[in-house]
Amino acid sequence: MSKGRLEAFSDGVFAVLMTIMVFDIKAPAGADFSALVSVVPTVLTYLLSFLYLGTYWNNHHHLLQITQRINGSVLWANLHLLFWLSLFPFTTSWLRSSHFERVPTAIYGCVLLLAAFAYLILQTIIIRTDGPDSKLRAAIGSDFKGKFSPAIYVLGIASSFFQPLIAVGLYVAVALIWLIPDQRIESKIRS
Repeated sequence: MSKGRLEAFSDGVFAVLMTIMVFDIKAPAGADFSALVSVVPTVLTYLLSFLYLGTYWNNHHHLLQITQRINGSVLWANLHLLFWLSLFPFTTSWLRSSHFERVPTAIYGCVLLLAAFAYLILQTIIIRTDGPDSKLRAAIGSDFKGKFSPAIYVLGIASSFFQPLIAVGLYVAVALIWLIPDQRIESKIRS
């Protein structure tokens, strides 16, 4: 399979997931600004998950740009990542509709954690497939953000059983960490 076909398929999945999530936002009953207050939690949870999906899409794009070879292992690892990302609309909706209760907040964190692991697995398989001269290996180096994020997710999942809003704050913090563009891969692509 060509890299372009894998990118096109993945881009389609990302687009569908982002679109599905917006359907959970219903128009407010009133016609004034105070009516918007009722949809603020829905918009904020949508924004958080949209930010996550957008960040994954952006990093996935860069990851595949530097990838030299695609094989069956890469395809399956990519599907594994897309599976966990496909749960974002469900967990986002549940988180919002439960008003950030403990179990939905923990499940949201678990899906974030499992998506992060799936991304790390995809990255590892691409490095192994590209061989000892992998440009990706050289680009990511120690991958501090990739290894630090799961630890924050675990902390968020644990705290969701005591203070769910602290857990949500931790999930937001990870999203903001990844919002800062990572120039490592782009610098290797240009060289």
